[in-house]
Amino acid sequence: MKINILLIVLSITLFSCNNNKSPQDEGAFPFHVPEKKPNREMSSAMERIYDNYASPRPENNELFSQFKYTKVKGFDYNNNDGTISRRDPSKTIFANGKYYMYYTHRHTPTPPMGAKACNDTIPSSDWDLAEIWYATSKDGITWEEQGVAVPRPPKPNIGWRSVSTPDILFWKGKYYLYYQGFMQASGTRGDDCPVTASWSESPDGPWTPVNKVIIPNGNEGEWDQYSIHDPYPLVYKGKIYLYYKSDFDEKPHKVRMQGLATANDPLGPFEKNPLNPVITSGHETSLFPFKSGIAALVYKDGPEHNTIQYAEDGINFEIAAISELMPYAAAPFVPDAFVDTKDGRGITWGMAHFININGWDTFHSMLVRFDCDLSQDINDPEMKQHRVIHKPDVYYRQGLSKKQKARINKENRKLIDISNFN
Repeated sequence: MKINILLIVLSITLFSCNNNKSPQDEGAFPFHVPEKKPNREMSSAMERIYDNYASPRPENNELFSQFKYTKVKGFDYNNNDGTISRRDPSKTIFANGKYYMYYTHRHTPTPPMGAKACNDTIPSSDWDLAEIWYATSKDGITWEEQGVAVPRPPKPNIGWRSVSTPDILFWKGKYYLYYQGFMQASGTRGDDCPVTASWSESPDGPWTPVNKVIIPNGNEGEWDQYSIHDPYPLVYKGKIYLYYKSDFDEKPHKVRMQGLATANDPLGPFEKNPLNPVITSGHETSLFPFKSGIAALVYKDGPEHNTIQYAEDGINFEIAAISELMPYAAAPFVPDAFVDTKDGRGITWGMAHFININGWDTFHSMLVRFDCDLSQDINDPEMKQHRVIHKPDVYYRQGLSKKQKARINKENRKLIDISNFN
């Protein structure tokens, strides 16, 4: 009798437990994709889309976006003959009722000719013999070029050969431009230079150069011993967070990664983060406050290129989304870049550049606008599409090289015709 009662109790308990299970906990994965992670055993791929991303659906991920491009007005490129180049724009800022952008400007008698052929007037690279110029705009599409902001200083000051790749910081009523200061032609050994700065009480200048290294190169044998590029400042946790890129290792296997240095004063001293590099990929540094952390556009170069990443602490970045056709040298308009926000709103547009417009003989770059939806404040379904179809010519432009065609022809000649065997 006791045994029968016990069996009945066990049966009721098992039935009750089974009834408490959700349908998604049993059998095949449900037809309607749950927004929250289901309580069931899943593959690594399924675990990943719930654990690593804000949503299993890209269209619901605030850090996923496509990018669209608009030709901007107001800049002359001398019929694209390679003598005028504009590239590496700074973050766009809004001041005095208009947008401001600073950028690398080269105007030389010839296009870049390489390190062996360059001299005091002929550039070695697209960013050699350059100055930092600026432009203003009412709408972010039509720009009015204002002229030079930071000229090359006289030799032997930092940047006497070239000043390039600026970005801007607003801190306690003053403006600070950080930029690369070359003291030899790019390509002499590599693309070596430190970071220096100028400051002003107005976004229109005049700019006073500090004539000192702001972010020193690393010691011999360290990852950033030769180059510190693309300085990119944000205000975060009451400090200046200045991100930068370095090229390291040797050709043809050179790698590019991103580091971080922080300071309590715009002119330093800056302390490099002991975990550097903090981002393993990317070519230019492009970041913005997002919610309580920092998001990064990581395009080109490295194992995690074409990703949008996020770090709750501004240091330990994780992939938040994967995208395509990301902007080169993205310089977003970040309204809350300098307010030490605790709830970063994200970005919707910015400036970037296209390089090698007409080929190597007339190498130069031009500025372009990009738009996206990486913002908490808008919802643009067109930007969230993840099935973008490109026209065939986009693919055909990625054609085989002569060397690759020769290899394929050689492989074809070595093929064994299986019809010759019974």
